[in-house]
Amino acid sequence: MTNQQVVDHVFLEGMYQDGYFPDRVVDKGKAILLRLCERIEAERPGDLPALYALTEAATEEFNALQADFEEADSEIETVAREVIAEDFSFVASAYGFPEADHEDLVGTRDW
Repeated sequence: MTNQQVVDHVFLEGMYQDGYFPDRVVDKGKAILLRLCERIEAERPGDLPALYALTEAATEEFNALQADFEEADSEIETVAREVIAEDFSFVASAYGFPEADHEDLVGTRDW
């Protein structure tokens, strides 16, 4: 990745700091966000709809990750939802879309 803001950012920090969320599962969430950043850098979306298409795919990956949390006696609950959504907003802003709608970035979430 070439975006220094992203390189320096600690993704899902609030989840790593909370023992309720197993690190091995949070690591999978972090990987989803890093793949999103890689896709943004590779595809360079030119507008919000193009960005939302990329974040939708990443959100779907988080939807699928719920099963991993449940197997670990955890879940994507209020704290996790906020932390994940904040990182989606961070990514949008870091790549030049500070006006991206917080809800639209994770619009397909079922968590």
